[in-house]
Amino acid sequence: MKIARFSQLGFILAAAGSAVGLGNIWKFPYVAGEYGGGAFVLIYLITVIAIGFSVMIAEMLIGYMGRLDSVGSFEKLAPLHKKSWKYAGFMGFTGLLILSFYSVVIGWIFHYIAVSITTLPSTVSEAEQAFTQLLSSDVKTQFFYHTLAFIVITGIVLKGIKGGIEKINYILMPMLVLILGGMFLYASSLDAFSEAVSFMFNPDFSKITSEAIITAVGHAFFTLSLGMASILTYSASLPKQINLSKTSLIIVGLDTGIAIIAGLMLFTFLFEYGAEPSKGPGLVFISLPAVFYEMGSLGNVFAVLFFIGLAFAGLTSAISLLEPMVQYQIDRFDFSRMKSAFIAGGFFYLLGLVALLANINEYSELLTFGSKNVFDWIDFITASILLPLGGLLMSIFVGFIVPKTQLQAALKSSMSEFGFTLWYFSLRFIVPPALIVVMLNLMSIIGVELIMPMFGVAYLISAVVWLGSI
Repeated sequence: MKIARFSQLGFILAAAGSAVGLGNIWKFPYVAGEYGGGAFVLIYLITVIAIGFSVMIAEMLIGYMGRLDSVGSFEKLAPLHKKSWKYAGFMGFTGLLILSFYSVVIGWIFHYIAVSITTLPSTVSEAEQAFTQLLSSDVKTQFFYHTLAFIVITGIVLKGIKGGIEKINYILMPMLVLILGGMFLYASSLDAFSEAVSFMFNPDFSKITSEAIITAVGHAFFTLSLGMASILTYSASLPKQINLSKTSLIIVGLDTGIAIIAGLMLFTFLFEYGAEPSKGPGLVFISLPAVFYEMGSLGNVFAVLFFIGLAFAGLTSAISLLEPMVQYQIDRFDFSRMKSAFIAGGFFYLLGLVALLANINEYSELLTFGSKNVFDWIDFITASILLPLGGLLMSIFVGFIVPKTQLQAALKSSMSEFGFTLWYFSLRFIVPPALIVVMLNLMSIIGVELIMPMFGVAYLISAVVWLGSI
């Protein structure tokens, strides 16, 4: 089935929307806070430059040259005797796993838009109590907003590439940049801005541990939307005449810039009003609401704008997480877009309900394995294992499986000969060893505790592959 084509600007906005998501605004500040600020940011930036940019071009190339869904593109580009590489395309399933808890978080954001309009908590302890109550006991509220997120995300994808994904990114991405830009300008006028700059850019090397490195590498892939076939699937709809390296650079630059801007803005607000920067996943739902309350009437305005911006970032990424498996079903089985969207959407919705219940007191013990519950395991496995694994598979496939002459032909208008040589060397001899070392180090840290959840993920992936074959 022919795939509708993005315009060049539409692709950049959609791909940037995929990359610029909750990872930049919700997750980046709290993980940076947990791992000492500057040390984590340094590793993150090195990963983005040395690994992320190379893998971004590789992932775009697979989609651009294949012109099919993720599985079909791998199958089309692989030599005849290496068609088993098509199974690497099922990395698109990682997006559905991420979307299962991502949708729950988007639901929290919808709830906090409503909270911001009405009454903000007056202290951090009050905010923490409200957020803890939401997560641990308020099933109805979470269920309602998770369902609303499912309806919005699936509804946009139902409209297709041009009418849904491209159109919504034309609206949401500029609005997100305006909201964050305005709040950043205000933050830069506060006294604590210099403290935030110091926290983020003066690395304390004693904070650089194996766990910090693994988290930073995984987070770089998470924020760039690499290793989950989102960029690959979007790239199948690229216009024929496009500069891939320049487009990749724009996307990586926008993504990294927004993560840094969001971090500086949030840490400025936190330091200005004496709040704690390492509150974990609840940072924007615990520390920030109390900070906004301290700002008076301006705080309510900022709170509403911030959570609307956060919702925009979440939705633009969420639709890119759903689209790969939707497009796979359309190409592979000739399903209608509606049928495909509801099958893939139904999966993330139901798994999201399990992830949601894992935080509820009544069910938490049943849904906890080792030191983490289902919600935390899905987050950890996808960000720290499956995304780097997806990046590793793509770098090996493009660097060693796809004929070099095909790559040179595809990139001849995008790179100089010297630029191609540097990129190709990085993809073959820098990216794979770096990712393998990180993943081996990860296994040595978590050990046996990961075995049961990994078996669960393997079972789910096997089930999807099996269902797709009948």
